[in-house]
Amino acid sequence: MAIPTSELQNINPSGIIELFKVELNVLLHGSSTVYRFHAGTNQLNGDIIWQGDTYEKYPIQAEGFEYSGTGSLPRPTLTISNVFGFVSALIINTNKVTAKNDLQGAKFTRRRVLASSLDDANFSSGSNPFGTPNANELPQEIYFIDRKVTENREFVQFECVSVLDLQGIRVPKRQ
Repeated sequence: MAIPTSELQNINPSGIIELFKVELNVLLHGSSTVYRFHAGTNQLNGDIIWQGDTYEKYPIQAEGFEYSGTGSLPRPTLTISNVFGFVSALIINTNKVTAKNDLQGAKFTRRRVLASSLDDANFSSGSNPFGTPNANELPQEIYFIDRKVTENREFVQFECVSVLDLQGIRVPKRQ
């Protein structure tokens, strides 16, 4: 459900929270696990609960979502902290199923919601001080991991593409 325009044009709108979801494919990655993250760059400390799903606070950055109206579709980059080796271990397990896959084909979703939409469980008072929890969000942005750009001890960076940019996809599909 979309965020009402009146809420965004309010004199004092609540903050926009970015939530990220990475979904593995059982055929490519050997698992259908869903990972949910948020960068923790807002006023809320700890995990965020929205619509009953928990998004873990984890160092993550996604950028490059801008549409220009001309040229190619955006190819955002997703950078995830690898300090504890979490992403490297995930890549190693994936490569056991499909050699040299490096999480290619995993579905990446960016969701943006207002703080007023968050579940009451996020607040120590047990009630959302910004408004009533709801399912309102800005349009979801769905991409797929196309390739691993960098992997080191500090972080792993992936390049994502739209479903239209995946290899072997033609538009229109009826040819």
